[in-house]
Amino acid sequence: MNEEYYFKTQSLTVGYDNVPLIKDINISLKRGEILTLIGPNGAGKTTILKSIIRQIDPVAGIVYLNGQSVEKMTGKELSKKMSVVLTQRVKTELMTCEDVVATGRYPYTGVFGILSEQDREIVRDSMKMVHIEELADRDFTKISDGQKQRVMLARALCQEPDIIVLDEPTSFLDIKYKLEFLSIIQDMSRNRNLSVIMSLHELDLAGRISDKMLCIRGNHVDRYGTPEEIFSRGYISKLYGMTAGTFDELSGNLELEPVAGDPEIFVLSGNGTGAPFFRKLQREGIPFAAGILWENDLDYPVAKALGSKVLSLQAFMPLNFHIMEEAERMVDLCKKIVFTLKQEEWKEMGEYGQKLNQLLIYARKKEKQISFCL
Repeated sequence: MNEEYYFKTQSLTVGYDNVPLIKDINISLKRGEILTLIGPNGAGKTTILKSIIRQIDPVAGIVYLNGQSVEKMTGKELSKKMSVVLTQRVKTELMTCEDVVATGRYPYTGVFGILSEQDREIVRDSMKMVHIEELADRDFTKISDGQKQRVMLARALCQEPDIIVLDEPTSFLDIKYKLEFLSIIQDMSRNRNLSVIMSLHELDLAGRISDKMLCIRGNHVDRYGTPEEIFSRGYISKLYGMTAGTFDELSGNLELEPVAGDPEIFVLSGNGTGAPFFRKLQREGIPFAAGILWENDLDYPVAKALGSKVLSLQAFMPLNFHIMEEAERMVDLCKKIVFTLKQEEWKEMGEYGQKLNQLLIYARKKEKQISFCL
């Protein structure tokens, strides 16, 4: 057993009624690392988490915490090392938010569950950590979903765990609370050495916060590694069996289906100025061409996903005669030409600005409709 890893599973197989659902799950997690489970709905992410926290028995295999089998721990021992935030709604009756947070101290109290002054101090500190001190006396049932989720996180932290397990913790939160919640989780992992295991649906956020990711597909772990190892081009579409739209692993962009047909508008863009206009054209059902883009440009992933035609070059390659010839043909084909880069900045863009001006002159010569989308 490698003590370098605080959390470890060995040939873990999970399922229900002794019927395997996902086999041979092998995870190794150090103190302070964040592991995120991703995969389609119904893939078994929650089943894995429930098996880890001993809510259901594994079909086979072992879960270790700090070298000790979870199966051999008492409930009280496990509660002092691991805390849990699941998606189920907590049933409270006439409980304030502070009362709910305080239940996280029960593994440390005696038979009567009476909290000491030290316990009360830990409750207050936990609420302060997640910025909910002002909710202390509020009725838990009468606060927002985002506030409830932070109360439940404070409750989990109140247990003073070494590891926390969260099942889709951002599901009921708006973007403000998603970012606040995950920022708190990241801060806890960095500054308090708290290990985290969670499932997430938001792939862009998972890629940003995770040290490791576990991808569930079918009855097995399809990939396990760092976000850089997981997000290889085309993999997420395969993992989720996507049949419409695209997900770009490098940018995190999720795009709808492109509009079919020959391009009606040729959009000349760059530096991220074209992406909002590309999406506007897609919403309006207008097929378009995009260019001239280097493949490392911010506009390129969106153009590739939504455009009927994309004129592109490898990063840093010069604008050669061939690409300019293609651009002029696209001007000939399209009814309208749109420039998204500010014309007054073209002089500062060297050769690229000169070529844009060349295409503008050509479009005017062809009497095309021209506009600048700034």
